[in-house]
Amino acid sequence: MDHAAVLALFDRDMREGARPDGPDAVVERAGGVVRQVSSALGWNGVVWSDLDEASADAAIAAQIAHFSGLGFEFEWKLYGHDLPVDLGRRLRDAGFTSEPEETLMIGEAADLNLEAEPPEGIRIVSVTDRAGVDLVAEVHEKAFGTDGSRLRHQLLAQLTADPDTVVAVVALAGDTPVSAARMELVPGTRFAGLWGGGTVEGWRGRGIYRALVAHRARAAVDRGYRYLQVDAMSTSRPILERLGFAPLTTTTPYAYTP
Repeated sequence: MDHAAVLALFDRDMREGARPDGPDAVVERAGGVVRQVSSALGWNGVVWSDLDEASADAAIAAQIAHFSGLGFEFEWKLYGHDLPVDLGRRLRDAGFTSEPEETLMIGEAADLNLEAEPPEGIRIVSVTDRAGVDLVAEVHEKAFGTDGSRLRHQLLAQLTADPDTVVAVVALAGDTPVSAARMELVPGTRFAGLWGGGTVEGWRGRGIYRALVAHRARAAVDRGYRYLQVDAMSTSRPILERLGFAPLTTTTPYAYTP
């Protein structure tokens, strides 16, 4: 895989050419940025920018004014190769709070190791309705310690309005949900994004996360997607590398609360 070429393709198709991630979202180009505007329960933020030292501060101020006028928190998703090189510092100076850095990892589906299966006693179940969404949100809350209301709203809206663009799964030990994840399929591109993979404490280290990655990857291959993309935390990066994913750059969420 040509890392530079794939990163450029990712920037073009998934960031500059971003599609809304749900039925209540719109993607807009405003000056030198591409942003998504959703509801208060959806994801709001900047996904791409083409800025320099002369234009960055004004663009940041414009996005703060726009989302603050809507009363929405929002996120500026900054990638390691974005310009200007001090854009992160400018965001912090403007009142943004940086969250933990992640690694953008991309794998070419044909080259990945997709043989991983769940450990004994664990079954992977597809999520197609509200009951399944509730299980995914339950796992999310237990695994990450955060409120699952936004995830519950977004995933149910996607499954209802456009089920061909999302694959969600939950891993069950008996009837107990112990891990969950989703995959977003972007029509018209070669990328499928793996999101939200989390395992409840006490069930980690058994290969469940690896099995969920392989399960979703096989589903992406079946649907004709060439590349799989993950924003990986430090805990999941080694697992993804063993499956065949390559680190291409970093990504850091910068959050702003009006």
